[in-house]
Amino acid sequence: MFLWGTATAAYQVEGAVEEDGRGFSIWDTFAHEPGRTRDGHTGDVACDHYHRWREDVELMAGLGVNAYRFSIAWPRVQPQGDGPVNAKGLDFYERLVDALLERGIQPVPTLFHWDLPQALQDRGGWLNREISEKFADYAAAVADRLADRVPLWITLNEPFVHMAYGYAMGIHAPGQALLTDALPAAHHQLLAHGLATRALRAAGARQVAITNNCTPVWPASQQEADLKAADTYDILHNRLFNDPVLLGKYPDLSAYTPTLDFLQDGDLDIIATPLDALGINYYNPTRIAAPTDDGLPFSDAGITGHPTTAFGWPVVPDSLRELLTGLKKRYGAALPPILITENGCSTDDTLEDDARIEFLDGHIGAMRRAMAEGVDVRGYFVWSLLDNFEWAEGYHQRFGLIRVDFETQRRTPRASYRWLRDFLKTQNTDT
Repeated sequence: MFLWGTATAAYQVEGAVEEDGRGFSIWDTFAHEPGRTRDGHTGDVACDHYHRWREDVELMAGLGVNAYRFSIAWPRVQPQGDGPVNAKGLDFYERLVDALLERGIQPVPTLFHWDLPQALQDRGGWLNREISEKFADYAAAVADRLADRVPLWITLNEPFVHMAYGYAMGIHAPGQALLTDALPAAHHQLLAHGLATRALRAAGARQVAITNNCTPVWPASQQEADLKAADTYDILHNRLFNDPVLLGKYPDLSAYTPTLDFLQDGDLDIIATPLDALGINYYNPTRIAAPTDDGLPFSDAGITGHPTTAFGWPVVPDSLRELLTGLKKRYGAALPPILITENGCSTDDTLEDDARIEFLDGHIGAMRRAMAEGVDVRGYFVWSLLDNFEWAEGYHQRFGLIRVDFETQRRTPRASYRWLRDFLKTQNTDT
């Protein structure tokens, strides 16, 4: 069955940050630190999905999707990141899963979408190897409650972005700026993925995936310095997270770290535990030039000549086809079926969002061209169902098929919601 869905993440939509035993996450801490988010916005209330989930499920049913990708908040399940399970936290997700199934919508939970329990960050966060084992324990606890009703699980969301923005550049929680010293955060996330994959299967999960954010990388020119910088970026953004999972080895990282002292015997076997699918989040290609003087081994050269989203990201639909066919060429038989677990755009705050309709139409077409070229794609999820808390940008970027008035919490479907609803009526689940 081809999955047509939408996606959200817990801290971006749930709110209710101090209800029913939920513990604090690194995003609760980060968003309340002055200057960390635009206009000091926080996810304290967000879309109030924790209380309004029934309405949101009905909006999904009206849209006609057959799948919903959401994330489970680790601090709701284990407020301290380990130890006793908070039953009320799991109760919420059980109610959500059951309601989705009643409406014919497959739940696709992601276990970690950047909201690490603050108590674990206080012990080093993803720089601390032991967090990987804590994550596997958490995965097992969630699966023990829900695996009988949830066929497909995603372990991590975008470990590159969490490492790069959270640990290397300090743009996201936990706000550390370690540059290449952040690499252990990449390895420990991947180790957590492998350990959790095994824990999920032991608890009865049928299918397990990881979601990586990937981008086609274009050199700014054919000059050697730009080509080298583009290769460096491809390694750190794409291959650092795909190669270990799919090939059981890291790409050459000698230029960024003298030794892989975080790597222990057996780690790569765990990380390469076979997957049932590879989730791909795609938004835009990246054009890379030789480094400047900011300490990074590359610089973003920007892309011109294409329309841009409200976020300023270039809109290049065919680069999704380029990405997918490139993955097939690079990994061959090692590449499992692919799910497009996020694809969407921020637009101006309007209900007649023609730019989003054009974006979705173009990217669905690009996906289908890749499928015609032999790429095994099994699903497509629009980011996002709702306008939400867009991390460091707060509430300034509108990604939703449904507009949210954050003062009243009123939901209003946009034109893109109606377009996708009508489009899905023409599809069958084998598409």
